[in-house]
Amino acid sequence: MKSPFAKKNYILFLAGIALIALGYILMMGGGSEDPEVFNPAIFDFRRITLAPIVCLAGFVTIIVSIMWRPAVISNDKN
Repeated sequence: MKSPFAKKNYILFLAGIALIALGYILMMGGGSEDPEVFNPAIFDFRRITLAPIVCLAGFVTIIVSIMWRPAVISNDKN
């Protein structure tokens, strides 16, 4: 039974998973050691803007990897 995905599909899929993981890693941190003290580092650019964009790029990459169809070369001689 032949797989419906080519090698490029799997590479794109793994790249998408890596981007999502990187996005979640970028979101980590910024908490305070003391729950009574507010740490404004939780609202910095990396956690509020960059990390969600990286996660979204990962999800888009996964969708592209699923929808990608390699070009089929036809041997028909018309």
